[in-house]
Amino acid sequence: MKKFLAAAALAALSLGPLQAQAALFEDDEARRAILEIRDRLKNMQSEINAKADKSGNFELNNQNEQLKQEIARLRGQVELLTNELANTQKRQKDFYVDLDTRLRKLEPQQMTIDGKEVSVEQGEQRAYESALAAFKSGDYKTAGASFYDFLRRYPNSGFAPSAQYWLGNTYYAQRDYRNAISAQQVVVKNFPDNPKAADALLNIASCYMELKDKASAKKTLETLVAKYPDAPSAQTAKERLAALK
Repeated sequence: MKKFLAAAALAALSLGPLQAQAALFEDDEARRAILEIRDRLKNMQSEINAKADKSGNFELNNQNEQLKQEIARLRGQVELLTNELANTQKRQKDFYVDLDTRLRKLEPQQMTIDGKEVSVEQGEQRAYESALAAFKSGDYKTAGASFYDFLRRYPNSGFAPSAQYWLGNTYYAQRDYRNAISAQQVVVKNFPDNPKAADALLNIASCYMELKDKASAKKTLETLVAKYPDAPSAQTAKERLAALK
């Protein structure tokens, strides 16, 4: 019996640091620790019951009662360790969900721009929207510089045709008609299948009209009607051609 009590006491002492070490366990290690404690508790309880059945000795009963109290303490440690493991797992899960969310925000997103599916980076979209916001607010100089910088940084962007088009508009708004023509000609040349190409031709014609070059304006309008007859700007071009006759 003394050997049994010594073994039980040793088991209790060896389990004392489990709470402090719980945070250091990996999930599998913590689960194994919990199962070990439970097995020990089960064995201790079985031995207590067996000895209590065989003897009515008062001293033995007292010793058994002490062991039962130690078992209760160990069960409390098992419950604490189990709760800490559950909390650790939840924290880990929350961390990885948050990390995944942040990484996804940094990943390129699929978007539909001018009828095409393109991959767009977050910084790319913000830069374009910032430049467009400056244009809409009437700050054409800032908008022009922003669109120019955007095209330098993202030459293959799905926003590139629109950025080039709006760059031309910033020049037009500042009455820099020759640079406006050059900028819109890039749209027509590099992005002929983009919806902005027809609008760019219309803007080029407007610039020629401001420069009093009616012949070039008329030719540009005719090109617009011939190349993009179904574009909304083609109807405007026809009306202007009629007015030029």
